[in-house]
Amino acid sequence: MSSAKCKEVLELLKSRANPASVAGMARYGINPHQTLGISIPFLRQLAREIGRQHSLAEELWSSGIHEARILAGYIDDSALVSEAQMELWAADFDSWDVCDQCCSNLFDRTPHAKRKAVEWSRREEEFVKRAGFVLMAQLAVHDKKAPDSLFEAYLIRVFQEALDERNYVRKAVNWALRSIGKRNPRLNSLAIRKAEEIQKIDSKSARWIADDALRELGSEKIQQRMKEKQTHV
Repeated sequence: MSSAKCKEVLELLKSRANPASVAGMARYGINPHQTLGISIPFLRQLAREIGRQHSLAEELWSSGIHEARILAGYIDDSALVSEAQMELWAADFDSWDVCDQCCSNLFDRTPHAKRKAVEWSRREEEFVKRAGFVLMAQLAVHDKKAPDSLFEAYLIRVFQEALDERNYVRKAVNWALRSIGKRNPRLNSLAIRKAEEIQKIDSKSARWIADDALRELGSEKIQQRMKEKQTHV
């Protein structure tokens, strides 16, 4: 049974429903099922007003409402998120934006994130597999203390899954490759080398992943950034 606070939040969300926005979101591949059409800035502001509330986050997720699930990822406490909860929520992923928001704002900060990135990257479900690579991409950006060896292992998974032709998977594989390659000069070199290996695979998906990553990782802008990072080591 939902708490009074959960009912209050859901009523607020429903009062902001915008069917025209839902139609627009659907054109960008966002699942329109149980979607209200509320903007991300509004959800972020609401999350700031609510603050961290683990139990409320679980209730909002259980509602099945698209925006309520994104909000749940904003207000949950990563220290209280169990592996069981991560598995339960990942099994519910039915749209790339819910997957990405949840992984980028909550799951990547949990103590289970590093392992789940690999586990989920091996899964067959499209959005669970995507979540694995989104976690890799976000850890490359947010976890400043993680060793290079972690991301070297992730690059192996990137290579192994580059054949997946599904759009939301290949885009996440590419995202992970690019993010790892921008972390530091050493990983930039390793990521470029891995992209060149991927480029040789006889697969349309693999070639797209590699070509797109090489354009960015080898660009003047990124190479200049790597030189600057090298001088500050």
